[in-house]
Amino acid sequence: MPEYIWGRNPVSETLQAGRHVQRLLLAEGVREAPAIAAILKEANRRLIPVDVVPRHRLDQISHGAVHQGCIAQVAERTYANLEDILALAEQKQEAPFILILDAIQDVNNLGSLLRTAEAAGVHGVVIPEHRAAEVNATVVKTSAGATEHILIAQETNITRVIDKLKEQNVWVVGLAGEGKTLYTQANLTGALALVVGNEGKGLGRLVREHCDVLIKLPMFGRVNSLNAAVAGSISLYEALRQRAAQSGKK
Repeated sequence: MPEYIWGRNPVSETLQAGRHVQRLLLAEGVREAPAIAAILKEANRRLIPVDVVPRHRLDQISHGAVHQGCIAQVAERTYANLEDILALAEQKQEAPFILILDAIQDVNNLGSLLRTAEAAGVHGVVIPEHRAAEVNATVVKTSAGATEHILIAQETNITRVIDKLKEQNVWVVGLAGEGKTLYTQANLTGALALVVGNEGKGLGRLVREHCDVLIKLPMFGRVNSLNAAVAGSISLYEALRQRAAQSGKK
């Protein structure tokens, strides 16, 4: 089945990433906008058909979401696997830097975490195949198109993924409120997988038990937890800070 990606920036990123785009749908009257002109230039270069349709047609396809007059029809997403992620790290001659999401169900949280992961230089993200949000058009838009530039693996068993990573000498760090180690005090350099749990329940029991260490963010206010995407993003950038300091990069 075809999938749809909407929004000018997500569509532009999709085209730049080289994903197979079957056709481009534009609302009447948007062709002259600078962002649309750049999209059209790339679509023409790749010989992608362009259809100009009434705006209400795009409203129907996007189920009322903000599409900015631009929708791309793309082939069904092909997920990567864990081996692809590890191979990319080896190809770049870098220690693996992986984000594992344990049953993130909110598509906006998923999109935000994928955007941060791509920006932080993560080699790939692992998501569960069941009982979790999938990468759909809303996730692509929330991620600002970052989904098209990062490897995303969909695995059936997260604890098995963790065990495989441990066999590859990857240090697995879980983000949990009950953790004993502050995120700034944990060693987040070297081969690393950061695990972020579900918005309400946090890390599943088995996933928590399989982690090498649990880290937490300090909380000084009346609120006792942060949004999963916010907490995960803070932890990813702490890992990036430590890794950059170790390698001498700014």
